Amino acid sequence: MSPAHTDPAGREPAPGAGVEILTPRDVPLGGPRAMTVRRTLPQRARTLIGAWCFIDHYGPDDVAESGGMDVAPHPHTGLQTVSWLFSGEIEHRDSLGSHAFVRPGELNLMTGGHGISHTEVSTPGTTTLHGVQLWVALPEEHRNTGRDFRHHVPGAVHLDGAVIRVFLGSLAGDTSPVPAFTPLLGAEIVLEPHATTTLGIDPAFEHGLLVDRGRIRLDGTPLRGSELGYTGTGNRTMTLVNETDAPARAVLVGGTPFEERIVMWWNFVGRSHEDIVEARREWEASSDRFGHVEGYPGDRIPAPALPNAALAPRGNPSPPKGSTP
Repeated sequence: MSPAHTDPAGREPAPGAGVEILTPRDVPLGGPRAMTVRRTLPQRARTLIGAWCFIDHYGPDDVAESGGMDVAPHPHTGLQTVSWLFSGEIEHRDSLGSHAFVRPGELNLMTGGHGISHTEVSTPGTTTLHGVQLWVALPEEHRNTGRDFRHHVPGAVHLDGAVIRVFLGSLAGDTSPVPAFTPLLGAEIVLEPHATTTLGIDPAFEHGLLVDRGRIRLDGTPLRGSELGYTGTGNRTMTLVNETDAPARAVLVGGTPFEERIVMWWNFVGRSHEDIVEARREWEASSDRFGHVEGYPGDRIPAPALPNAALAPRGNPSPPKGSTP
């Protein structure tokens, strides 16, 4: 990551029409043995892409050196977590009673709604940990919905030098059966060396392409590893080019612009400072709101102190319009 590559808001004016480049910042994940992740959303330049409000990208991480992932019980409200791995394995437990494993090419989606808690621990057999953790903000109508957990293994779609796995929404003729509370898209795309692929996309959606491996041109704009290319609404196609001699991999997210302003602090998504204060109070009081995670041999993660100033709701600038026919 090159600081000179962006302006202070975290984006670079891009040569392609309607494309912004969002670069990541390094963030420690978890407690004392924190694993470093690269966070591209949220940031000052953009809070959401559709209802996607959080993108963490991590690895390839040598577990023998880092200790891997060990995130003790922690809470969530007002959101869904979307786990997607490229390598390794993570054991998931939550207060709904779910006990599942996150594996490469398999979707684990957890709905927090009014309140849930869970743990994430890389398994003993994992040598390299590599993947993304994504959050989806729930609309006000469903913000206090009940806890839920879904697992889905998408099939591979082969299209013009690309292999696509659609884990949410629809793309390239495939549709995920996993329901969403707002129109969403989530897919892994692997491009063969020197491949060019043009995808038909929903013009009502804005999109973000996170490059995991290699270098990809998004509608003419070059993206390096760990960069997120953002395109606004109005586009009916998206062209991806891998100009390198090795396969390139990316995660594509999208959705209709999320019009509600949100407050996101720690692991909570609300609409006001008071929402966050109440969620934090109930977590610290071990309220039934978040339940209890069975099977984790350690203590819960305490909530951090609230900032001195009131947390203000944030939205996005209006998405730029595309120009593809």
